[in-house]
Amino acid sequence: MLQKLKIDFVSDIACPWCAIGLYGLEKALDNLANEIDSEISFHPFELNPDMPAGGENGLDHIARKYGMSPDQARENRARIRNRAAEVGFTMNAADTSRAYNTFDAHRLIAWAGDKGRQIEMKRALFALYFTDQKDPGDPDALAAAAEAVGLDATEALEVLASDRYAEQVRAEESLWRERGINGVPAVIVGDRYLISGGQPAEEFERQLRWISAKLREERAPAEA
Repeated sequence: MLQKLKIDFVSDIACPWCAIGLYGLEKALDNLANEIDSEISFHPFELNPDMPAGGENGLDHIARKYGMSPDQARENRARIRNRAAEVGFTMNAADTSRAYNTFDAHRLIAWAGDKGRQIEMKRALFALYFTDQKDPGDPDALAAAAEAVGLDATEALEVLASDRYAEQVRAEESLWRERGINGVPAVIVGDRYLISGGQPAEEFERQLRWISAKLREERAPAEA
């Protein structure tokens, strides 16, 4: 019998390790398809909630935020790009790339969830931000991403022009902060087990297999 696992994935589309983590997690789940039946739900986290419209230069932002020199930031960028390539995701960041606010992207992900297309929307927005280097605050770019995953672009624009899902996104952000999530990606399994960071697929696989075994052990006495 397959072990059912509820997985909550707290992340930001502006977080490169979140993209790496998602693709690593999905690969691990593919490898465990004969053991685990999973359901992933995505929850918002903003790395830069105070970022103004239009964003700022990404290299300057990272160097200042993490106390790096520009060359250190470039080395870090190259390391992240290589890790992303290992899980099949393309990052095209350069010195001219920009860091943006992602609040509207989270609203669109919430809307896509109601349409049954949340994971597709999440992947599309990672690509929009990191691969295509587009502004996730641009309604037209977001609507195009929605259309690309089979959603209605006109409805997406209507959502973005309103305040729909804003309260939901803020409430979820507050909830996960209250639960102690201060960094992402945070992968919470079965409401109890935390896997932190953009782990390689093999590490996700190892931890998910361990969690699955623990849950089976706990269930066994009740079924005896």
